[in-house]
Amino acid sequence: MLRDGAVHRVRCLHTGPAASDGAARECVAVREEVVAHRRRPHLYLQRLAIVNPTERQVAFEVSGPLSASSLTGGAAAAGGKFVTSLEKVGDRQFLLSSGRVLQPDSAQVVLVVVAAKKLVSRVQVAPKSQFDETLVSVVHTSEPIDASRLDDTFSKLREAAKREMLEVLRMRVEELLQEHRKAWADLFLSGVEMRKITDAHTPSSKTVNMTLYYVLSTTPAPLLDPLISGEEKEKMEATLNYADHCFSGHATMHAENLWPAHLLSVPQVLQLSDLWKLTLQKRGCKGLLAAGAHGLMQGMVLSFGGLQFTENHLQFQADPDVLHNSYSLRGIHYNKDAINLAVLLDAEGKPFLHVSVKSQEKPVQLYACEGGCSNEPVELTSELRGHTFPVMVTQPITPLLYISTDLVHLQDLRHTLHLKAILAHEEHMAKQYPLIYNEYCGPGAKPLFRSKV
Repeated sequence: MLRDGAVHRVRCLHTGPAASDGAARECVAVREEVVAHRRRPHLYLQRLAIVNPTERQVAFEVSGPLSASSLTGGAAAAGGKFVTSLEKVGDRQFLLSSGRVLQPDSAQVVLVVVAAKKLVSRVQVAPKSQFDETLVSVVHTSEPIDASRLDDTFSKLREAAKREMLEVLRMRVEELLQEHRKAWADLFLSGVEMRKITDAHTPSSKTVNMTLYYVLSTTPAPLLDPLISGEEKEKMEATLNYADHCFSGHATMHAENLWPAHLLSVPQVLQLSDLWKLTLQKRGCKGLLAAGAHGLMQGMVLSFGGLQFTENHLQFQADPDVLHNSYSLRGIHYNKDAINLAVLLDAEGKPFLHVSVKSQEKPVQLYACEGGCSNEPVELTSELRGHTFPVMVTQPITPLLYISTDLVHLQDLRHTLHLKAILAHEEHMAKQYPLIYNEYCGPGAKPLFRSKV
């Protein structure tokens, strides 16, 4: 589930022989929820529920990477093997496992220490009952290091894992899950929503949201780290509130390699994440990348529609020829305000822009004007109905919308664009593609494209 940041799996395990009369076999359901905690980067949770609706008792053998049978104590074994010891601190006990991972073509190794809740080796579920358990694990790893630093590094990793494990064991599982869900909800305050798609080259809502989720899942979120310093946090938030020069270049909406419909493996997810980070870095968003997952979300949203921050304003520079799709971009940071920008279609299929601002404690101080800025800029407010702007296309082409905290800047902007003409969107399209426009968008035209939403 994307909003919860969790992977769910349900399995049906048949019990007993098949019925001779062809009736359905009895089924014991095993439900799993796996969470890599968004706020605590070393914490992993696995919730397990076994539901037994049958008339007989069922038994399960339990095994895992830290099985109690592997208890040996002592230092980590050579090569890639792990050794495990039982740690007891007061009334708390857990397994602590240490090991090393050899690096290909290198003398260096990566050290791994895992603290995990001790599991029973056998589970019996009575008839008409349910068994519930949550496996809590804390995983700490090192950077690749030389053999001379093994003992000291192992010691530090073990202490860090034990300290964090004791902390999470004092908390209720539901409290940890709520903390995790809140962190993901905070990230998804920004995002992209596809409303109506009329071509085969625009990604669906599912593709967009899966891409956002996969890329964010592979990216740390330092703003959520409770150990971050006030100075570091302030610097990152300043970048989020005004990402100067991000995103330069054309919109990424139709870049199919950035919004792939299918991802089949973890390496593909990691490759996609690296491609996004490289793209944003090359397009003026280096500061946002330093803000981790929150900054990455902002960069991806800006890039989708072709939004760019300049020295004095935020401009929407989408290609006017591809506004036949309807979508919205939400949670765009501008100072202390969060802007939502949507490309919508009226009853005749003509595009217009809708802008709203999330309500804040302080009054909104933002202004906006459409392409060419020939009309007086509009003061944006946090009213629910928002503000609408026509799509005006200039010759030569300039951005379709400007948003700024500086009213005088927008008033002066109209005199510096040096335009030959300002056309309504339908005039521009009819002039660019007279035959095609009249056939598909003129009077009596019928929709010939299927929607992907």
